[in-house]
Amino acid sequence: MNAVEFHQFTKRNGEFVLGRLDFQIYNGYITGLIGPNGSGKTTLIRSIMNLVLPDSGEVRVFGQSYRDKEREIKRQIGFVYDEDFFYNHLTVLEMKKIVSSFYPTWNESVFQRYLHDFQLPGRRKIRDLSKGMKTKFALAAALAHEPDLLIMDEPTSGLDPVFRREVLSILSGYIQEGHRSVLFSTHISADLERIADYIVYVRNGQLKFSGSKEELIDSYLLVKGPLECLQTNRFRDKVIGLQQNALGFEGLIAKEGLSEDDIGSRVTAEKPSLDDILVFTREVR
Repeated sequence: MNAVEFHQFTKRNGEFVLGRLDFQIYNGYITGLIGPNGSGKTTLIRSIMNLVLPDSGEVRVFGQSYRDKEREIKRQIGFVYDEDFFYNHLTVLEMKKIVSSFYPTWNESVFQRYLHDFQLPGRRKIRDLSKGMKTKFALAAALAHEPDLLIMDEPTSGLDPVFRREVLSILSGYIQEGHRSVLFSTHISADLERIADYIVYVRNGQLKFSGSKEELIDSYLLVKGPLECLQTNRFRDKVIGLQQNALGFEGLIAKEGLSEDDIGSRVTAEKPSLDDILVFTREVR
């Protein structure tokens, strides 16, 4: 059973259309959700939480429909958003009491362990916490009710590099039992390269890729060389994105149907990063 399934999902917001999406988030893995600002990532996340209803198609979570099992589904989902949804006049422990009351599976010992590990001041008011501390509290609260699906929306944007790496380690450990899944939306593509198993890539409201991280990266090459090679090499028509300066060019090309002879000896080719793929495909429609 997949953690999440989108079937012919369509949502219109003014002139923007998130259109006819079919993909799944596999159970037991970490899936990265990537795409430029305004591509539809937030709408997809909100639809998984049943906060956005499709104009057509459906979203199924744990093989179930929100029409029949909304409370049961939401109790199995943990979420950490970039925005602050807590009552700022309450302390960390007072807010914890409210959050824990919604989840029959709340594990107080797990929460207390993260409270200690994250060095969260339980008696400090939410409004006095830094953005990083608020993220730590949201993560502790999400993990404490031991959800089957953990949704992370830009969770590491306010964290220092040391704690960012700690969060990634926690997520990797969280799915080890095999029945838990993580959906991780972030602009820090290096984080996804470190831990993601699968990638869902949306751009301009359209699904551009859904599959393993390795499959996405292995479908492109990052090429660099002198400007004159752009006119003489046969890969010119395969260039997806291109940057040029006085010293030469750098671009992304699709590997499908490409041979070594197409590239030539004066052009270097290497495996791109997820960031390279995002940068060079952002203007492609």
